[in-house]
Amino acid sequence: MKNLFKGKMFTGAILTVLTSAMIMTGCGGNNNGGNNGAATNSPSNTPTESASPSPETTVSGTVTIAGSTSVQPLAEELGTAFMGTNGDARIEVAGGGSGAGVKAAQAGTADIGMASRALKDEETGIEPIVIAIDGIAVVVNPGNSVEDLTVDQVKGIFSGAIKNWSEVGGQAGDIVVINREEGSGTRDAFGELVLGEEPFVAEAIIQNSTGAVREAVGQDVNAIGYVSTGGLNDSVKALKVDGHEPTEENIKSAVYPIQRPFNFLVGEGKENSAVAQAFIDYVLSEEGQRIVVENGYVTATK
Repeated sequence: MKNLFKGKMFTGAILTVLTSAMIMTGCGGNNNGGNNGAATNSPSNTPTESASPSPETTVSGTVTIAGSTSVQPLAEELGTAFMGTNGDARIEVAGGGSGAGVKAAQAGTADIGMASRALKDEETGIEPIVIAIDGIAVVVNPGNSVEDLTVDQVKGIFSGAIKNWSEVGGQAGDIVVINREEGSGTRDAFGELVLGEEPFVAEAIIQNSTGAVREAVGQDVNAIGYVSTGGLNDSVKALKVDGHEPTEENIKSAVYPIQRPFNFLVGEGKENSAVAQAFIDYVLSEEGQRIVVENGYVTATK
């Protein structure tokens, strides 16, 4: 199976970026998209048995997408490919975090929201569409001698109970924890999967993107952080967790324990615009899921 340790640089056509004001405003506005739950071609909210063939239809119009900065690069790649075969369509992608993606989908300020975590109980009125599965890699500086941690050790480090690398088999040195900002889907997912009810250590250094976490860890031999497996590169070393590397095979089989869904979010019970539905269908098609794999993620379809 493909090993996800190798990072990649996201490329593609420049996409129009929505402003954060567009994401956070417009409550009560009309939604151009939503989940067409009654339609026979509506995608399931859970992975299907197999990816559908690549759509041949040509559509026109604009699809606005906003939310998770972890999902954003993948959505941009998919949007670029979709526009390559649908020249009159525009896919506009903006970040802002998973929380912003939920609000954008709820308020209708975007056709599609993005969240790099499962929805919370209180996040109602929207439906998730799983477009990929992402492992969250625990990363250290390549000069760190530690290769493997248990989930309990990872929890101890990020909660502050374990403070020195010598406590987990490494060379003596104070552990420098690198954390994501509040509202980050990666942080929410990591906290839920690893820490449970325990809070993050207060002394952690906060970074606001995958790239910033990667850079901070790559510059400090005593640092530790976490990033999407699709964001891995040679500047950091991904640790085994409970003896398992975050490979495609281990993530898909759920042997690697720290993983999450990449979701598109649409209005519950509302019909998507034709171009938005065509884009969703494309993302879940064989061609779209091939792009998912090329970007270092695991397919949503079996």
